[in-house]
Amino acid sequence: MSTKGEGRMAPVVDSDDETQYHKDFTLSITKALGDQLAAALEGLDRAPLIEESIARLKEKPGVYQLYLNGAFVYVGKADKSLPARLRHHLRKISGRRNISLAEMSFSCLYVAEDFSALAPEQLLISHHKGMGNIPWNNNGFGNKDPGRQRDSTVLKQNHFDVAFPIDLDRPIEGLRAGEMTLHALLETIKGGLPYNFRYGKTADFTTRRVHVPAAGMTADEVFQLVSAEITDKWQVVALMGYVIMYDDRPDTYRSAWRYYRDGQRVSAVPESEPVGEIEADPSRLDDRADGIEVGTFDDTLTE
Repeated sequence: MSTKGEGRMAPVVDSDDETQYHKDFTLSITKALGDQLAAALEGLDRAPLIEESIARLKEKPGVYQLYLNGAFVYVGKADKSLPARLRHHLRKISGRRNISLAEMSFSCLYVAEDFSALAPEQLLISHHKGMGNIPWNNNGFGNKDPGRQRDSTVLKQNHFDVAFPIDLDRPIEGLRAGEMTLHALLETIKGGLPYNFRYGKTADFTTRRVHVPAAGMTADEVFQLVSAEITDKWQVVALMGYVIMYDDRPDTYRSAWRYYRDGQRVSAVPESEPVGEIEADPSRLDDRADGIEVGTFDDTLTE
């Protein structure tokens, strides 16, 4: 007599002892979550990365995707505020060459705060990693200012800062004509640029007076002005992704493309390494907090 279902229920996995009444079972909950997040984002429309679109969002945590000319390039997470995170990206991209905000769009999902602890952006990265859909997640786009110890680093050709270097022809926001201290001018530059300006400090900066001839001056014009006001020990250096100012002249930087010395600009040819894997900054701001990376400065006082 045959048993009901006989011949239709073959074992899926044999056990270690060759019996067939017990086996290992593994359920990838994280993969399932990542697949569902990816499917939900894929079903959304895309909005231009402009203030009008961002202003319609709720002040909630979530995940988002960025697109360049319709191509999916980046996935990220906002722990507190999606609008704040997307405004950060809008501002950063606005200060770069070889790219326009008109080319950028985004989509996003709100997530509950407890779900945020599961690192949903990592679930999405794992989902898309094998498809090659997220080149900006692997090219330094989300990294914060690497710090003084990394200023001499030579970047790879596929690094975000090499593909889209900073724009020195951009006017400095909030700059007014008139006289001010050099310290106040440096602070205005720091807050008025969409990329990082890091500099050393000295007590002389708080007393030295500087005349700004006009509002709306570009970063290039103002850095020439600043370099004329500092001593010959100092220099302003434009690297691929940010600008620094220290009393280390005549040192040179392998990734520099412009120096400012004695009121003059000096062009340079930056070095780069072949395309390859880019080291992620372990303390990167993006996907971990809703801070911004611009405006960092060095608190070291130079006598």
